[in-house]
Amino acid sequence: MPELPEVEAARRAIEEHCLGKKITRCSAAEDPKVIDGVSPSDFESSLVGKTILAALRKGKNLWLRLDSPPFPTFQFGMTGAIYIKGVAVTKYKRSAVSSTDEWPSKYSKVFIELDDGLELSFTDKRRFAKVRLLEDPESVPPISELGPDALNELMQVNEFVDSLSKKKIAIKALLLDQSYISGIGNWIADEVLYQARIHPLQIASSLSRESCESLHRCMEEVIQLAVEVDADSSHFPIEWLFHFRWGKKFGKVIEKALEVGADSNQFPENWIFHSREKKPGKAFVDGKKIDFITAGGRTSAYVPELQKLKGNQSEKVRQSKSRKVMSDKNSHDQEESESSDREEEESKEAPKSKKSENATGGTKKRQKKLNDADDNGDKPQKPTKGRTKKQANMAKNSSNKRTKSGQASPPQKRKARK
Repeated sequence: MPELPEVEAARRAIEEHCLGKKITRCSAAEDPKVIDGVSPSDFESSLVGKTILAALRKGKNLWLRLDSPPFPTFQFGMTGAIYIKGVAVTKYKRSAVSSTDEWPSKYSKVFIELDDGLELSFTDKRRFAKVRLLEDPESVPPISELGPDALNELMQVNEFVDSLSKKKIAIKALLLDQSYISGIGNWIADEVLYQARIHPLQIASSLSRESCESLHRCMEEVIQLAVEVDADSSHFPIEWLFHFRWGKKFGKVIEKALEVGADSNQFPENWIFHSREKKPGKAFVDGKKIDFITAGGRTSAYVPELQKLKGNQSEKVRQSKSRKVMSDKNSHDQEESESSDREEEESKEAPKSKKSENATGGTKKRQKKLNDADDNGDKPQKPTKGRTKKQANMAKNSSNKRTKSGQASPPQKRKARK
């Protein structure tokens, strides 16, 4: 989703091209999911005739200060983006609307025309953004609930180190917490953790002072450089984890960027930014494999060879993996054993079943011969293996009793019924 650099790029574009100009026309979409808490007509009438005095931002939120309240605020969500007609404003690539589309775009949620003819539009493809009309945006949620801005209000290093020492939470999750530091999203968090060589799941309070200071420095450097190039990812150094999803020292990267005048084709090729969205198993940076795990509820890119869990966490993970391997092995062995037992039972039961069927058929034939012998007054045949001697004698005695009492034998009864 758009993060601090993308929203800051939009703010700067508005500041450069729209300040001091009067809004002559405004239209808001009939979309209550995005246009939050105000009707489109009220939104439009609150803006028309007013002058834009400033464009402000905190974290991932932007708002326009007009010559009188209320003020329009924009929470960018997953795909929110600002467009100014005829002006190149960097957009998050998943937000991008084709330049060949109609203007304003069909995804436009707010359209504004200024008195000099300049037009701007706020679009949102996936409708997770929020557009509100507020009397004092900084005093109410969501802006009032945000932590210090990662660009303009970042804690001093000593305060940052002390703060981390009290946080019993994975560092990636903490960086994504907007109430702790606002503006950092998924790709920035991955980038700074990679550069600082910190595993995304490392508990914040377990970090050494050296690691905390490195993380603080990397946060400053990544965000400042991203903002300097107006969040245009084609200008992000190719060796950022962002692309591979630092190998070289950041200072050398800055020098290189200045030398080539931000020509993305000449940036070093080992910045991780370039491959963060490649498929698992196909993402590498400096020849080192990039893995993907879930951290802070988000898919996280990291380099296992360089970002290792330390201290007790490393031992816990090792034991957990060992238990998982043993569990998988035991489960596999049990499945193989059960499969082998089933096969053995089936191999035993198959011939037994066949023998049983033959025995059943033989018993029926022998019973018929015995009955026929009874009918003819003949001596019954000697029982075969399929029948015990006792069973044969019982059948003989029963037959004799029926004959003496004048009762019909079972076959005769069946004939009589027929």
